[in-house]
Amino acid sequence: MDAAARESLQPILAATIVVYMLGMYAIGVFAKGKVENEEDYLVAGRRLPFSLATLTLLATWFGAETLLTTPGEVAEEGLRVTALDPIGVGLCLVIAGFLIAGPMWRMSLLTLGDFFRVKFGRTAELLASLILVPSYFGWVAAQFLALSEVMQLFFGWDPSWGLVVIAVVGTGYTLLGGMWSVTLTDAVQMAFIFFGLLVLTNVVFVELGNGSLVAGITELKRHDADKLVLVPRESREAFLGWLNVLAIGALGNLPGQDLMQRMFASKSPRVAQTSCVAAGVLYWLVGMLPVMLALAAGLLMPEMETKATLAALAGAFLNPFLASVFVVVILSAVLSTVTSAVLSPAGILAQNVLAKPLAGKISPLKLNRYCVVFVAAASLVTAWLGESAAELLGSAYEMTLVGLLAPLLFGLWTRPVSSLPALASMLVGIGLWTLHFALGLHDPEAGWGEWFLIGVPHIGQWKLPGALSMTACSFGAYLIVDAAVRYGFGRKPTSVMPARP
Repeated sequence: MDAAARESLQPILAATIVVYMLGMYAIGVFAKGKVENEEDYLVAGRRLPFSLATLTLLATWFGAETLLTTPGEVAEEGLRVTALDPIGVGLCLVIAGFLIAGPMWRMSLLTLGDFFRVKFGRTAELLASLILVPSYFGWVAAQFLALSEVMQLFFGWDPSWGLVVIAVVGTGYTLLGGMWSVTLTDAVQMAFIFFGLLVLTNVVFVELGNGSLVAGITELKRHDADKLVLVPRESREAFLGWLNVLAIGALGNLPGQDLMQRMFASKSPRVAQTSCVAAGVLYWLVGMLPVMLALAAGLLMPEMETKATLAALAGAFLNPFLASVFVVVILSAVLSTVTSAVLSPAGILAQNVLAKPLAGKISPLKLNRYCVVFVAAASLVTAWLGESAAELLGSAYEMTLVGLLAPLLFGLWTRPVSSLPALASMLVGIGLWTLHFALGLHDPEAGWGEWFLIGVPHIGQWKLPGALSMTACSFGAYLIVDAAVRYGFGRKPTSVMPARP
């Protein structure tokens, strides 16, 4: 976008953003009146109907990755990068609806950390919490960085100050009403997102088709064939790398507090199940619009340099008012993810790590709010470290996948007899993940399709998918230690919960 166009858009855009944010804070103030205790703050009193549960699930992941990071990558590399988002994330929601939503709701928990305490004891609760909480710093930082790029594009903001403003604004109304604020603002924000994407898609494809929407869509065939390949088949390594990324998206979010929080907040197990499935299907449908727009951008604006692909399209093809509305759409999407991603680890930190040491010294509700501020500040520091949004997001997904998926599924669908299998599974998974990154044992050209312990003799030469291999090791550790415990080498059972709650 040239300087003249940016300057002409700035006044109306600034006014639109101010009005929008005042509306969001008004909702936050309203939601504060619904909050009387930590159950209201963390899971909205377990009263969300199907409509609100579906919208808040959808809004949680429909953020910087969907509207900013993925379109930029699609414009450069093609459809294969959609394995993580929207394909993987949508699949995660569908799997959650069919596999875990009902049983998890029936346990009447506040956090995922509570699950590990009930099933495996206090030590497992603490270890799971120490894996979960830092995993969100990268995800929130990714949202801060991506939105900062948009603000820099339209306002020329210094990125460092832009990050601070975004962090303060995004955290503010979460502090007020907790899950009620998040849910109600998510509903409004998703309405903006649907409207903005439909308007931009229509305008861009009519432009691409010289006046015809259908002709514009068929014009996408002019791309190089390689860019239109969804699943790479040119080599074993390419396919396994793609499968690794798909697994990160589809399975890495299952042991996530943000997902569990929305299940727990639903008013019934059926609502928890159906809202997850509906949100997953909607995520696929709506998430393909930014992908199509990114492909169109490659034809209409081949010299485009910015990663904020959709914002650049809006600035180029929409009138000033609609362009301003679309920037608010991006703001809505990212802030909806920020609020969810800040509240979720804050709840874990408050309920599962600090509640016992600080019992009687501070009210649970106030402790949760302090933890929201801490998570936002830690995420801001992570963003200042300078990693790309894509790297931050991938790391966040991988931590929970390799460290927590195995004990979550075994704890939910079997009858645990000891905490040792869960502890071993977590330590092996997160230990391998830490070793992998600390020692730089990855292929710099592989992206998210990183290979397991590449460079290590007799292992790296096989080029096994990194995240999948580490997750398999975590599952193996659980099974081996569980077998040893059942033959008399472990503790007494730590749970009396039924196998299928």
